[in-house]
Amino acid sequence: MRFALADMPVPMAYATHRIIRDCNVAFADLFERERDEIIDRSFARLYPRVSDFVRIGQMWSMHLAGARQYYDERIMKTAGGRRFWCAVNGRSRTPDNPFAEAIYCFQPMVRPVDEGPSLLSERRRQILTMVAQGKTNGDIAAELALSRRTVEAHRARMMRRIGVRNAAELIAWFARQPVPSDDGNWDEGSTSPGRVPFIV
Repeated sequence: MRFALADMPVPMAYATHRIIRDCNVAFADLFERERDEIIDRSFARLYPRVSDFVRIGQMWSMHLAGARQYYDERIMKTAGGRRFWCAVNGRSRTPDNPFAEAIYCFQPMVRPVDEGPSLLSERRRQILTMVAQGKTNGDIAAELALSRRTVEAHRARMMRRIGVRNAAELIAWFARQPVPSDDGNWDEGSTSPGRVPFIV
């Protein structure tokens, strides 16, 4: 049995050089857009900032090379400006030029975008996300182009500020954070379910 991209029940997109060439309705719905607003447009317009688009591209170009698949968790943006966390799996069809042809699967996540006033900086949220993925300080340092000591310092400061003793408690704290409901208020009953892997 074969399935076309349009028949897939999860948000998926096919892109060449990070230009979306095809996507299913589930993908368009995730970003609160019509398909014709997305097709032949850059992924950049789905990110909160251009700098996020550039940073993620640098990470993926390094990891997708050699026909490997890659996974990350990042903040994206809907047409109405609402930001949300999602897990993204990708695989390139062109090992020597990973962005020439690639397919991506997006999985929305229940996770807070804002941690309250300056509780976590953008850099520390990036590090915490990678800690939750099970990555070592060395892995995180390599992906973010930081020194290992800088990553260790960020983790130590987060743990002191939050009042946890180890990485497991740090991840558990992050998973328990409230998420904003549709009316903009904080819903204390909603927590992050964590990573949901999907291989494409």
